[in-house]
Amino acid sequence: MSEESLRPEKPPTSEVLVITGMSGAGRTTAAHALEDHGWYVVENMPPPLFITLADLVARSPEAFPRLAIVVDVRSRAYFPELHAALQQLENNGVEYRMVFLEADEHVLVRRFEAGRRPHPLQGNASLLDGIRAERDVLAELKARADVVVDTTELNVHGLATEITELFSDSGPVTLRLTLMSFGFKYGVPADANFVADMRFIPNPHWVPALRPHTGTEAEVSDYVLTRPGVEDFLRSYTAMLAPVFEGYRRENKHYATLAIGCTGGKHRSVAVAEELARRLAQVPHVTVQVQHRDMGRE
Repeated sequence: MSEESLRPEKPPTSEVLVITGMSGAGRTTAAHALEDHGWYVVENMPPPLFITLADLVARSPEAFPRLAIVVDVRSRAYFPELHAALQQLENNGVEYRMVFLEADEHVLVRRFEAGRRPHPLQGNASLLDGIRAERDVLAELKARADVVVDTTELNVHGLATEITELFSDSGPVTLRLTLMSFGFKYGVPADANFVADMRFIPNPHWVPALRPHTGTEAEVSDYVLTRPGVEDFLRSYTAMLAPVFEGYRRENKHYATLAIGCTGGKHRSVAVAEELARRLAQVPHVTVQVQHRDMGRE
């Protein structure tokens, strides 16, 4: 039996994006950027209507080759309908990706104040109360997102560029990889595809001269990367990921998160994540970004 005959056959289907996130984080800007690149965008669709849309997309994928659905979910009452609709998409053989737009509280406050409008969940409380209530409601949705875009440091042009780089057909990139350092004492990232534990490396925290520094600084990085076993880990882990990336390519999976952890997310995980990113950036058709989730938190 040939290798060709063993390849799974997938019927033609639409490329579907579900875009959601915090109010004020840029959902409308993201939608306009997608429209500029040929996506058919449906904004503010109530989740119950997903079922009808799922059936339509499954029956006529050629009519909606690239479909983006902007979802405004501010109430837990919508979640059963949303989950049912997403499940219906899967049942109909429609693959989708979920994009969650996020921003820091102080930035969201500034954006609402600049627009002179209240937060939709504010009610009689403060603007900050409304933002925090929405963040709580959307926590589950954020955890299951394929891509989280933090717009804290982005203006409308920067966000449009970010969306273009992620979802346009302008380049040959097949995998966008996030290397995320973290501290185990703050919890393992919920969206990690792989988790690596750096607590086998001696902790710079116990070296007084290194304690105040972070893994992005040469003093700590040089110390961490030269400890026994670290080079072996880096070489083996990089080699292990090669068939994974190839499998992702075959399965049309475009995004992955590698979480690199240590106790506090300040020294070992940061240094190793930076070095892994440097090595993985050499892989053809892979782009790498680094996030240090817990650095500065102590």
